[in-house]
Amino acid sequence: MADLFDGIVMAEQRFHGEGYQEGLAEGSHAGMDEGRRHGALHGARMGSEIGCYLGFALTWHCLLQKCTDPKNSKKLRALDSLIGMIQKFPYEDPTYDKLQEDLEKIRGKFKQVCSMLNIQSDFRLGHERSSLTF
Repeated sequence: MADLFDGIVMAEQRFHGEGYQEGLAEGSHAGMDEGRRHGALHGARMGSEIGCYLGFALTWHCLLQKCTDPKNSKKLRALDSLIGMIQKFPYEDPTYDKLQEDLEKIRGKFKQVCSMLNIQSDFRLGHERSSLTF
C-alpha cells in the first residue's frame, strides 16, 4: 500500500523534473536561434555602416589627390587615418572586447573628416528619406 502512494507522490516530482529538463532544452535551443538572428542582423548593419565609411573615404581620398591645393594635405591625412582605422577593424572576431569602442572611434573620425570637408555627416537611410543613417 505504501508503494502505491509513493509512486503517486514521486510521479509529481518525476514529471516536474522531466518538464524542467524539456523546458530547459527547448529554451536553450530557442535562445540560440534568437541570438544567431540578432547577431546576423546587427553584424550586417555594422558591416554596412563601415562599408559606407570606407567607400566615402576612398572616394574623397581619390578626389583630393587630384587637386593641387596645399590645404588638402590635412584632409588627406585625416582620410588616411580613417581608412587605416577601418582596415584594422576586426570584422572576423565578434568576441573582440573593444569592438564597440573601435566602432565609436571610426564614427568620430568620420564626423571629423566630414567637418573638414564641409559635408553634413548625418546621413539618413530609410523608407521615409533617401539618405543614409546608422
